[in-house]
Formats: sequence, C-alpha cells, structure tokens
Amino acid sequence: MGMSTLKLIATILYIVVCIALIIVVLMQEGKTSGLGAIGGAADTYWSKNKGRSSQGMMIKVTRVLAAVFIVLSVVLCTSWLD
Repeated sequence: MGMSTLKLIATILYIVVCIALIIVVLMQEGKTSGLGAIGGAADTYWSKNKGRSSQGMMIKVTRVLAAVFIVLSVVLCTSWLD
C-alpha cells in the first residue's frame, strides 16, 4: 500500500468524520433550561440522569468524533503521508 493510498483513505475518513460530527452536534438539545430555571424546576430527575440517556450518549459520541477529527487533522497536515 503506497503513501498516496493511505492519504486517500485518511482523507475519506476525515470527510466522513466531519459529516458525522456535524450531524451529531445538530441533533443535540440546547443547554438552556428556559423559564424553569427561575423557580428551580430545571433540577428534575431528567436533568440529573442525562448521562444515562440518549443525550448523554450523544455527548460521548461527540467527544469521540472530535478527538478523531483532531487526530486526523494533525495526520493529514504532516508531511510524512506525502
């Protein structure tokens, strides 16, 4: 496998990670709790257990995709793949 093939694979993976990161970020809910925060209604069971919910999973996926994005950015910017 030549270096140009590795760069092509890394570039394709980079594009896929970029698109996936955009989609996951857009699917997440906002951090604002609205007017419920004034009366203390924002501190509910749902807000305390968000880490175990689908939103918690989305945050974890976002972190992993962001880390892969950063690593691929560094790899593609270095000259050893040329």
